[in-house]
Amino acid sequence: MGRFLLFSFVFLSVLCLLPPKLVVALPLHTSSRWIVDEDGGRVKLVCVNWPADKEAAVAGGLGHRPVGRISERIAVAGYNCVRLALPVLLAADESLASLTVRKSFQRLGLLDSLAGFEANNPSMLDLPLISAYQAVVSSLAENNLMVIIDSQLSSKPCFHGSGINPDLWVKGLTQLATMFSHVPNVVGMCLRNELRNVKDWYRYMQKGAEAVHSANPDVLVIISGLGDDTDLSFLLNRQLELTFTGKLVLEMHWRGSLAGKAQETGNPNKVCGRVVNSLMRRGGVLLQKGWPLMVVNELGAEDNRHLNCFFGLVAEMDFDWALGTLEETNGLMDLKHSSFFQRILALQDVGPNASGNKHHIVISHPSTDQCVLRKSLYEPLLLGPCTRSEAWGYTPQKTFIVKGTYFCLQGVGLGKPARLSVICNLPGSNWEMVSGHSKMYLSTRLGDGTTVCLDADSSNHIVTNTCKCSSRDDDMCDPGSQWFKIADISPYSPRHILQISLASSTWD
Repeated sequence: MGRFLLFSFVFLSVLCLLPPKLVVALPLHTSSRWIVDEDGGRVKLVCVNWPADKEAAVAGGLGHRPVGRISERIAVAGYNCVRLALPVLLAADESLASLTVRKSFQRLGLLDSLAGFEANNPSMLDLPLISAYQAVVSSLAENNLMVIIDSQLSSKPCFHGSGINPDLWVKGLTQLATMFSHVPNVVGMCLRNELRNVKDWYRYMQKGAEAVHSANPDVLVIISGLGDDTDLSFLLNRQLELTFTGKLVLEMHWRGSLAGKAQETGNPNKVCGRVVNSLMRRGGVLLQKGWPLMVVNELGAEDNRHLNCFFGLVAEMDFDWALGTLEETNGLMDLKHSSFFQRILALQDVGPNASGNKHHIVISHPSTDQCVLRKSLYEPLLLGPCTRSEAWGYTPQKTFIVKGTYFCLQGVGLGKPARLSVICNLPGSNWEMVSGHSKMYLSTRLGDGTTVCLDADSSNHIVTNTCKCSSRDDDMCDPGSQWFKIADISPYSPRHILQISLASSTWD
């Protein structure tokens, strides 16, 4: 009872933070680099990955909690979308699709998992596997969540001799697209096959994309890159030729492999810089050329070494994204992460509008996903919701000016609060994004020649301190409080609350 009351309190507390949202008008399509709805309003996809048990072919976590409870927590956390994994062979193989959940567990000898599933989701236990997947989609719809079908293969790679037949892969994609063609909250399908060479990629991605669009022209067709889904750079030289437009979205994965061997113990600034540079070089640059891009972070919610870096890039580039892997018994869906939920909500309000016009900038703080605010000229600057940030301008003289005023951001001393001043030619008034590595420090030079970085103290007040993690050998430091990003923000309302009629959902 106590745990239920605690969850109810967190649920109501987070709801109080939610401003009114516009309703998504489905289906979705693309407009240059943006995903938009039928009315042309931007829909910023903020997703969480819900993996499948690849052996049993059922959604993970259903042996620990009821499906409705998991769906509800995803919605409360601030996500508007779920990348729901499904082995593509489940659609292509009728004998596997018709196997019940109970028999799937029994044939694998997973009796403990079977007992947990029966305790938490008894009504789904004797459903065919494909019907159990449909039940999860329906549960997500009941909680106003959009679904992207993550049509995974198996534990084996595809098209490499030991993998599945390409024709069987296309058949499975076609079956899935047809099956969900009248289910409005299914807004996209991922075509993941981890191909190893460019020639195969163009051949099979074209076949898969055309098959999905032909069977279901409403869904977004989401395609990933080579290897471990981290490389799309080849598209700079040759585009994918398709018969349709307005539905293609690119997908890259943010993995530790982008940072090389230093990902676990290396200096956080260097690791962040290496990952960002690698991601931008391998595909992020396509976003700047007008391609819609979703970035999937697979490192999890508790990996702050990488998460702050990831959210910094989210604030700067404003791409659609998916996070980690849904942890059904702890991690993202646990109550201890209620503060993390607020970070997700905050990230949805930063970014330009679908026209691409910049309104003004904010000074974003990735580790809290808040922005630098002022209460008055005489009170200390502090962190707060980005929606309450005033418009900042960054001048050619490298000063931050509060637009419509003469006030500029100024550092006055080591360990002292940063302030606003009307005398903007004094030392401490010129701010630079420190070059190299993470590029997330805002530094200035004081009157005595000391270089300091903008920082957030334990009370979220804005101060200036010695720049952290500057030593080449300082691998265990935490630079999070000093990481800032200059981010665009516009007066648009991102449409990320889905409201649909469940009566309109039908299964083919």
